[in-house]
Amino acid sequence: MKRELPSLFYKLLIIAATIIWGFSFVVVKDAVDAVPPAWLMGMRFVATAAILAVVFHKTLRANFNTSHLFAGVVLGVLSFLGFWIQTIGITDTTPGRNAFLTATYCVMVPFLYWIMAKRRPTVFNLVAAVMCIAGVGFVSLGGDFTFTMRWGDAMTLLSAVFFALHMVMVPVFADRRDIMTITIVQIGTSGLCGIAIGALSEPTPAFSSLGIDFWVQLGYLVIFASCLAMVFQNVAQAKIPPAQASLLLSLESVFGVAFSVLLYGEELTWMLLVGFALIFCAIVISEIFPRPKKE
Repeated sequence: MKRELPSLFYKLLIIAATIIWGFSFVVVKDAVDAVPPAWLMGMRFVATAAILAVVFHKTLRANFNTSHLFAGVVLGVLSFLGFWIQTIGITDTTPGRNAFLTATYCVMVPFLYWIMAKRRPTVFNLVAAVMCIAGVGFVSLGGDFTFTMRWGDAMTLLSAVFFALHMVMVPVFADRRDIMTITIVQIGTSGLCGIAIGALSEPTPAFSSLGIDFWVQLGYLVIFASCLAMVFQNVAQAKIPPAQASLLLSLESVFGVAFSVLLYGEELTWMLLVGFALIFCAIVISEIFPRPKKE
């Protein structure tokens, strides 16, 4: 009988994933200048699926069946739509707005989980989610509190819906299934979606003229932001409640701004500090106050 790892281990996995993804904001911003969004996502996820299929070929061979295929395809479509639409959104909005609006998925998750699993979120979960969004707002928006809804803003909000749906569906599909097999199928599905949509709706990249910088960026997105971080996320989400996972994953925006400060010399303002404090308090509230009895 396998010894169950403590929940802290899975929470640390999610935090590690958010650090990797926080840096990937910088990487994607540069990479999308060389390759259109769907093609970039397709190349990233096809390469990732191929690597994971080789590394975990025994697990894949032992568990792959129609049940795992269905689960992976559904999650793959949701994941791709989230990433693709988010990337499209950032082309017509600022990175701060993109990060802030994407993070609204942590407010959506308790409501979606309530609808699907009949587990009502606690008042503490709702308060923590609101505080978390407020904190991300302080961190991401800086001194600009004007809110003019752009097309890119609307697309980013739509991507948040798909991220929230994906988050809720992972533990549903993980029940009595192998999470690694599902993850490989999910990533492969996302990659095929990207290649298909890119071929149908975007100009084909001139692969021979892409510089070394792009291939290094793609390598980071494949090996770290996908192979490691996405596996961390799926494994951890299968073991901890969605409301807690969503709050921890919201740290992605915080780390994104932190890397912007470190790499681009962005000024560390008092609003950034307030944002970090609000998000920290939100996570503490979600951890120490009562949860629904069914959980």
